[in-house]
Amino acid sequence: MPADPRAAVDLPGLRDVVDGPLHDIAGRFSRFLAETWPHCALVIFTKECTGRPRKVAGDAETTDKIAIAELEALKAAVHPGRATSTTAQLGGAARPVWAVHDPIGTLLVLIPRTARKPVPRPVPLAELFGIVATSIRQQVTQASPDYLTESRAASSERARTIVEMAATQERTLVTVLNALRSTKLDAEGARAAATDAASAALVALRSAHKTDLALSEEPVHTAFARLRREVRQVLRHHDAELEFVEPQPDTRPLCGELAPAARAMTCTAVLAFTAQPTLTRLRVAWSCDDSSLRLDIRDHESGRLDVDALHLQLDGRAKALGGSVEVDAVSGWGSRVSIVLPRSVARDSTDTTSLSKLNRRELEVLRHVAHGLRNKAIAERLGITESTVKFHVANVLKKLKTGSRGEAAVLALNAGVA
Repeated sequence: MPADPRAAVDLPGLRDVVDGPLHDIAGRFSRFLAETWPHCALVIFTKECTGRPRKVAGDAETTDKIAIAELEALKAAVHPGRATSTTAQLGGAARPVWAVHDPIGTLLVLIPRTARKPVPRPVPLAELFGIVATSIRQQVTQASPDYLTESRAASSERARTIVEMAATQERTLVTVLNALRSTKLDAEGARAAATDAASAALVALRSAHKTDLALSEEPVHTAFARLRREVRQVLRHHDAELEFVEPQPDTRPLCGELAPAARAMTCTAVLAFTAQPTLTRLRVAWSCDDSSLRLDIRDHESGRLDVDALHLQLDGRAKALGGSVEVDAVSGWGSRVSIVLPRSVARDSTDTTSLSKLNRRELEVLRHVAHGLRNKAIAERLGITESTVKFHVANVLKKLKTGSRGEAAVLALNAGVA
């Protein structure tokens, strides 16, 4: 960072922060801030990312203990748009923190290396975090294949961890309660106090479990209502008549990454339809069954939809979620887009979890490897040297724990990011 970040922001450094895989954005931002805002831990808390709402960097002993409920409480106490010095309950202890609550709802928490009160240069810190928060929102809203791959792996692991933790802790607390309620124990007063404490812990655990689930799921009708608003906003200057067909009543919510992905893919299709000069009517429908969410967008116009371009835009996103895309256009009859997305995350998330470790450049190189290109051809396409490509390929093989380019290509194809 320069001496005065308001006068001359390190733009290349800031670009590196926002231009990379979402799962590591906290680490990149932490390194960017380290000189001017020295800290031992950093947390970004955003409900935009249902798979990983907490993005952390720094001291793991501290960050691993910070609960979502604690971040919610801190967020409510910090005025939006400002960088604030305060003391907050984090990880079960009162800690001095520097916090920024961005107006779009994302929270930044820095635990300073020293207990000094004021935030150094609070205005630039809030402005810099505003750019990072906006970048996170855009990546989620656009639902790129890279983001969906990472989110799918995170959601799968997080859901499994939540269930296992809740089941284990609930069994433990029930056992404690049964023991404390035993008539064979003495000291009724102590037993009553312990019973109350254990009961409160059990209620808190169940409450935390529900909070985590609420962050990782979205009701179908809530997701469709948001879609309706987004599509109307996209077409606010277009005269086409819109018909929305809501999904049938369904008690099962959509998993975290599925709802924003479905909205993003639907809006992408709607924009492609509006490129037709004769569009007068557009039908947007969602439907659900036990296994899948189906998106159907169609018109009855000239059938001049750019099928290949739209399929290319949608296919990578659908494959990242294990889904499929069909785009048809018949001259004189009309066009239709049909997208099928599975409602459940596959149990085997090894491929997607491994791929989430790659940075953006490594993913670009892997895609070209999966298409059969050699190092020289990849270098020409990406505008880098052949030795740089070799370096990236070596990193890809190491991170994916594969012994050859062919194995890495298979992983990429199976995960839908190639």
